[in-house]
Amino acid sequence: MKVVCLVPSLTETLIECGVEVVGRTRFCVHPKDQVDAIPKVGGTKGVDWQRCVELQPDLVVFDREENLKEMAEACPFPWHATHVNSIHNIGRELRELAHKVDSSELFNLADEWDELSSRPRLEQVDWSNVPGQLAALNNTKNEYQRVEYMIWRKPWMAVNAKTFIGSMLEKIGFEDLLAQHKPLYPELDEAQVSDPDTFYLFSSEPYPFAKDQDELVKAGFNGAIVDGEVYSWFGIRSLRALSQHLDNY
Repeated sequence: MKVVCLVPSLTETLIECGVEVVGRTRFCVHPKDQVDAIPKVGGTKGVDWQRCVELQPDLVVFDREENLKEMAEACPFPWHATHVNSIHNIGRELRELAHKVDSSELFNLADEWDELSSRPRLEQVDWSNVPGQLAALNNTKNEYQRVEYMIWRKPWMAVNAKTFIGSMLEKIGFEDLLAQHKPLYPELDEAQVSDPDTFYLFSSEPYPFAKDQDELVKAGFNGAIVDGEVYSWFGIRSLRALSQHLDNY
């Protein structure tokens, strides 16, 4: 089966599971040694359907949060949309996708996610060794009252617990510390991002906070810059990262 995948984390996962991916977005960058040979058909918010016609896919894969509804409505091929919003529903979502692409390896991966999500969450937080840490900031305390996972700047934006990222954070011990927000991806004012009792996790994507490291340190932020793919690439990449972290405890 030939698949065009418009979800970066699923492109990597499908390739790793032996599925023939014939088209991808420009953000589908893993596994690098294989995606370089796969044609780009657009981005996660727009696609060149004429380019896809040339590839003649049997299935186009979307995700409801990653892609726009209008893309699926305009798709001239059979398509399937996942809706991954937690480590607790990803097994079911991957299993449905496995049916569509007829992949036993993807079924196995779904089972691994179910097993991993059923493990007890960590009760203690290792502030000095959060998963995917790329750089530590001004960590001046041994304990913090809140945790914010930051995804954007100008305006400042974070995530709430009802996202896949939030469920990852809960599993590694941050459940009782996550700042409470109503929107899935809230905008924060300056007062909300200058709290000395908050531990800030600045993601490397979609905003590249790593380039702002010196500025964040100078501004006095406590926390860390983290690899956003560890927390938001909800296929095989986040599975491996979370499994390794839990196994170390």
